[in-house]
Amino acid sequence: MRDPDAFLASAAELLGERGFTRDPDLMAPWLTDWRGRYAGNALAMASPASTEEVSAIVRLCARHRVPIVPQGGNSGMSGGATPDDDGDALLLSLRRMNAIREVNADSRQTVCEAGVILQNLHDAAADKQMRFPLTLGGKGSATIGGLIATNAGGTQVLRHGTMRTQVLGLEAVLADGSVFDALTPLKKDNRGFDLKQLLIGSEGTLGIVTAATLRLLPEIGERAVLWAGLRSIGDARRLLLHCEARAGNHLEGFEVIPAHCLTAVLDHLPDARRPLASEHAWHALIELVAEEGVTDGLSELAESILSEAFEAGTIEDATIAASETQAEQFWLLRDSISPAERAIGPAMQHDISVPVARMADFVEQAVPEVEARFPGTSAVAFGHLGDGNVHFHVLAPPNVVRGEWEDGEGKAISAFVHDLVTRWGGSISAEHGIGQMKRDELGRLGDPVALAMMRSIKQALDPQGLLNPGKLVPLAPEACSN
Repeated sequence: MRDPDAFLASAAELLGERGFTRDPDLMAPWLTDWRGRYAGNALAMASPASTEEVSAIVRLCARHRVPIVPQGGNSGMSGGATPDDDGDALLLSLRRMNAIREVNADSRQTVCEAGVILQNLHDAAADKQMRFPLTLGGKGSATIGGLIATNAGGTQVLRHGTMRTQVLGLEAVLADGSVFDALTPLKKDNRGFDLKQLLIGSEGTLGIVTAATLRLLPEIGERAVLWAGLRSIGDARRLLLHCEARAGNHLEGFEVIPAHCLTAVLDHLPDARRPLASEHAWHALIELVAEEGVTDGLSELAESILSEAFEAGTIEDATIAASETQAEQFWLLRDSISPAERAIGPAMQHDISVPVARMADFVEQAVPEVEARFPGTSAVAFGHLGDGNVHFHVLAPPNVVRGEWEDGEGKAISAFVHDLVTRWGGSISAEHGIGQMKRDELGRLGDPVALAMMRSIKQALDPQGLLNPGKLVPLAPEACSN
């Protein structure tokens, strides 16, 4: 940094009292990640209210060589929005940029700023009889910019794809303060590289997302939410194939939940109720939907799917939500797994994917392998079986000290799990991003050619290395040895 005092004075003048602070109490909640695993310090926190202000503060940072850590709702899972301990970076919050500029039912599109909370976008779309086809447990705090930066997934990827699929246009501020404006959605555009796709999933290391044009869909006319009890995750895979064959495009979600996770949630939520009277080793949460005007026969379809699966011996028991309230209760059980597991004690969480057809086999083999290698631990896998992504958590033995265990045996566990995933042809990050948590593991396990391409792109777009340093992009081998 060339002149900290000059930078701070200029930044304060540029953004004003609402847009700039060094108050430790105001900054403190945003200096620790959601999981409480990473904490850092910052020179100051900037809260610009417009793309123009983001551009101006980034230009100022480039001139003074001040690193920038962009942040949305601070609900990430990989420490990607937390600064390091040095305290020389500017924490740049996008939360004030929370305008939904347009919701157009005719074009089935919305334009919104980076700080818009996902739940607020859902509500705004619903007011126009539309919906935004991406949701996740943290929808009350996650912001559109953060979801784009991490290419978030969620529980509707099976039918609608990740955040990348939802983005029709993008606006972002680059490392020199210039504004990349590709908000206008074009179905066909062959002017070279699709640069907006380069920024999606880049975790703020190539540019700072400020606004996006997103696709919308007509609101759901009817839905059926099913809960099934199963003997094994292999049976869950067979049930998925049955649902895909019978329901086709009506199948919107398919989540698997082991008995351990359901029990944890029932203990965690005081008013939660078990969906089925009997206990089962595995559970599947299934959602079928039909758009307005094409709802005939959805209930009958749901009943026949379960009846046929029961007759085939695929499921042990099942039920269909009798109301919207009960449907939401079923989904609350699924969405509460992470906080429920967190309340139990320390765990190493892994957001992994393998080819969809191999996921059930992977879980059946990986769980006993991990537990045998690390006695006293318990491994559980839950989540999006339909798109080949599960959250593979390894719970610590009783009475360990959280930080000591995570930094010791926990790191060895994660390396072991990541090695397993890589051998199965999978990915160590399916939807949560790399952040700082998995950057070194990506460097260890990633394809050397792909890593070299990533470093070249980073160098080209951010030659000073100011955008979200220490995140996503692994250091080159020669840098690690110095």
